[in-house]
Amino acid sequence: MLMTIAIILLVLWVLGLVSSYTMGGLIHILLVVAIVVFLVQFIQGRRG
Repeated sequence: MLMTIAIILLVLWVLGLVSSYTMGGLIHILLVVAIVVFLVQFIQGRRG
């Protein structure tokens, strides 16, 4: 489930980059959240 959320956030971030309309820092916040979620998923996967 966390991986799905991370993928969705990354897609939203890429869409924000390619579109001419951006909402300022929100896109970069989405990227940071996606990376954090991915890292948490990766770490839990190694432990489990």
